[in-house]
Amino acid sequence: MKAAVFHGPNKLRLEEVQKPVINGDEVLLRVNASAVCGTDVRIFEGKKTKGVRTPSIIGHELVGTIEEVGENVKDFFIGDRVGVMPVIPCRKCYYCLNGRENVCSNRTAIGYEFDGGFAEYVKIPGSAVESGNLVKIPDHISFEQAVVTEPLACCLNGQRKANVKMGDVVVVIGGGPIGLMHVQLAKIAGAKSVILSEPIDHRRDKALLAGANLAVNPNNESLHDIVLSESDGLGADVVIMAIGVPFLVNSSINLLKKGGTLNLFAGFTKGVLSEVDPNIIHYNEVNVNGTSALTRADYHKSLSLIASGQINTDVLTTTGYTLDDIEQAILDVRNGNGMKSVITL
Repeated sequence: MKAAVFHGPNKLRLEEVQKPVINGDEVLLRVNASAVCGTDVRIFEGKKTKGVRTPSIIGHELVGTIEEVGENVKDFFIGDRVGVMPVIPCRKCYYCLNGRENVCSNRTAIGYEFDGGFAEYVKIPGSAVESGNLVKIPDHISFEQAVVTEPLACCLNGQRKANVKMGDVVVVIGGGPIGLMHVQLAKIAGAKSVILSEPIDHRRDKALLAGANLAVNPNNESLHDIVLSESDGLGADVVIMAIGVPFLVNSSINLLKKGGTLNLFAGFTKGVLSEVDPNIIHYNEVNVNGTSALTRADYHKSLSLIASGQINTDVLTTTGYTLDDIEQAILDVRNGNGMKSVITL
């Protein structure tokens, strides 16, 4: 089979590799669509290494059709259209037992410890099948729509951590596909005003299509002044950082009203630090938190939002890529040339 094999930073080669062989507890999936995440970009550049093997097949956002089913597997059959939750929790550690399976101490993941979706076929390990990490996709949803279920589920986790409420003023920093997911989820949650900050023109245009009330170019306008104007001079209830740029953390905190919440949703490069004025946190009683991955419940909620038509997936994706274009698909995400690159097989 064809697969994009990762050999180290900036070394990703399309190769002919052996088609996976499954045991009785596993499932073989024919990949119909996979998508490039910002984390894949960081892996490609060597900025994220935890859980990443070389050589290996990366890619953790994937959907497909079941090709083979192990004899011990129940409830799944050849031909089923399924989505894959990549994070496999142990369900036994302290965090799993206390409602935080997304940060499981022993978690493994498809696209990291197990080969991922930048290939024609992927083996779903028995631990993932047994944990409920395969989810059937409704027939009326296309694979190109369904492939964003996983990142949207992560954003649902982020919205919960940010505690977006009805009537809130919400600022989203970064207008990539993750930022536009947060725009849509904040509007669904009842936010009064959603302000997106993004310097790239076509992404601001898409943000307005996604439901943002304002799309601001921070290079030409004062985001701080606009937020104050939209919030009766108080500041934002919630700021969500959908890009991992450390020097923007302090300015993002400055956008909050007293008691507001800053959610650091995007991943940051290990070892790159950010300066923060602690007095802002102290005197304004603001909350700063983060978001990691998703729970299985988040995935099911995400899929239901897509299935019910509440999420505009068209503004989130750029289609037309194949495995032959994998490196270009990654570079286009890195450079902001499109939205989420979707690879169809």
